[in-house]
Amino acid sequence: MNKKPVVLVVMDGVGKTDKDLGNMVMHAYTPTLDEMMSTCPNNTIQAHGTAVGLPSDEDMGNSEVGHNALGCGQIYAQGAKLVNESIESGKLFESATWRALTSRCVANKSTLHFIGLLSDGNVHSNISHLKALIANAKKQGVANVRVHALLDGRDVPATSALQYVDDIEAFMASLNDDTFHACIASGGGRMKVTMDRYQANWPMVKLGWETHVHGVGRQFASARDAVETYRNEENVIDQDLPAFVIAKDGKPVGTIEDGDSVVLFNFRGDRALEISMAFDDADFTAFDRSRVPDVMYAGMLQYDGDLHIPKNFLVAPPAIHNTLSELLVGAGVAQYAVSETQKYGHVTYFWNGNRSEKFDEKLETFEEVPSDVRSFDEAPWMKAAEVTDKVIAAIESGKYGFIRCNYPNGDMVGHTGNLDATRLAVESVDLELRRVWNACKAHGCVLLVTADHGNADEMLQKNKKGELQPRTAHSLNPVPFIICDDEPHALKDGKFGLANVAPTVAQLLGLTPPACWMEGMLK
Repeated sequence: MNKKPVVLVVMDGVGKTDKDLGNMVMHAYTPTLDEMMSTCPNNTIQAHGTAVGLPSDEDMGNSEVGHNALGCGQIYAQGAKLVNESIESGKLFESATWRALTSRCVANKSTLHFIGLLSDGNVHSNISHLKALIANAKKQGVANVRVHALLDGRDVPATSALQYVDDIEAFMASLNDDTFHACIASGGGRMKVTMDRYQANWPMVKLGWETHVHGVGRQFASARDAVETYRNEENVIDQDLPAFVIAKDGKPVGTIEDGDSVVLFNFRGDRALEISMAFDDADFTAFDRSRVPDVMYAGMLQYDGDLHIPKNFLVAPPAIHNTLSELLVGAGVAQYAVSETQKYGHVTYFWNGNRSEKFDEKLETFEEVPSDVRSFDEAPWMKAAEVTDKVIAAIESGKYGFIRCNYPNGDMVGHTGNLDATRLAVESVDLELRRVWNACKAHGCVLLVTADHGNADEMLQKNKKGELQPRTAHSLNPVPFIICDDEPHALKDGKFGLANVAPTVAQLLGLTPPACWMEGMLK
């Protein structure tokens, strides 16, 4: 290949907007980004909603669908949209998995448990899906349902938990009668209980196991009581609320027992894998599970198709074909991918179309920098310097035609709600971006800079009273797309999204993309 190597940097969670409120990208000192924006061809591209396969443009993008789109050059129906279609068509309830889950409970006169994020954020889950599952469970003759509610405050307003708790409890009350009973059994904040990812914090998953399965933990009469008590005692937002168990007369109302069925109703995979492994893997060793109940377990989706986690699932994930990696492998182009643990799966598994395995062991090199197990706002620079070291080494090696990396800082620190730490996170990425740019100049590479979605660009919002409060969710803002090269390039006019990045990489490398791809952005 005679074309210049291409280096793609994904600044995770760094959106672009002119709005000042809570915009820690604007308020950060970013001389590198500022220079790029003033001297290099650039535009903004869509990273949410229909541009990444979600149901509507009111749906926030996320790192998973963002990297799917970046890596495959196409738009696939994703997450909530997949599940919506399956529920609306009735396919979910006709599936062998759903029938087995419910018939087991009917035959054993046992309980159907639902574990998942209780919100309508449409990033990990949607409360409407849970309602549909509960209603159909009753229709199938299931007598008892228990909900293990993980509280959000990240993809929805930071202290909105009671809105969803009250909603689901009212819904279940409307169904309860002499033949059916549903209620909340346990829960906790999503960043404290159950929803770890990339095996970074197994004690968090162990706590979830003990809370949901064994009913071990602080007891409350209701989920509302738990939330209100913890808010008064801990002064934390929803995602950081401690674990709780609902009990009556000192006895948990919903432990998971032999003969039960369990559904994880989250549709996003990264924070669903570890608890799925704990339920599904007979040889599981990450922590001592103590009593392991004999249950049928299923996920809303299969969260890892190559590793078959979980074995049972309700909705088939999109079969993503004709990815950029496949195009590069077919052309004999060697590629390199690196990030730290928190986003390693995004530049590998999600980038390659929800595929754990490489397309070619010789042509694909993946490296992971282990993330620290600590609150991200305590060290907002995270592992940006170490990731940069590896990117520069890959550039200097001359082995690769395409190099990609992800800096998680803007997203992971942005989710903490700590504005000062997020400003430092953005500045840390800017420092490292300078190093990568210098290496690209020195070794004749084209540098592309973009993001997978916004977050650090919109960290405050006004509540109904007009008061400012933290905003820890992703934003709906577009993201930058910049081409840095010593040769001239011109970008087309028009509305583009993340799925147009792969075709642009193909243009730069002189490769002909598949007919199913979106168009490249170069004139």
